[in-house]
Amino acid sequence: MITYKNIFKLALVVAIIVTSYLVFSKPSYPQTFAHMDKVGHLGSFFALAYLAHYAFKPRWYFLCSALATYAVLIELIQSRLPYRSASAADVIADLTGIALFYLVHFSMIKYRKLKANR
Repeated sequence: MITYKNIFKLALVVAIIVTSYLVFSKPSYPQTFAHMDKVGHLGSFFALAYLAHYAFKPRWYFLCSALATYAVLIELIQSRLPYRSASAADVIADLTGIALFYLVHFSMIKYRKLKANR
């Protein structure tokens, strides 16, 4: 059955595959601006948090823990690849993306409640 939840689940699987491919493959793209890599990490984990939230509606701390674990695993694997390097700054960018999703999400909930009470 096609539901929004199932669409988000499929999108999440695709996003994890694409993200994993990008972080484990040999980089062949130019850095068009300073810290482009960090912006990519932040955006990717914002999107992963968004998709996972709407796919499963988990408690915020479970989702944060799962995505934080994925972020650390990415860096551990990258430390073993000869054409990649691990970076604590990448994990911080990943965690910032997750936190930014929840900041936006909770702000939208608060805004909708305030708007409904007017």
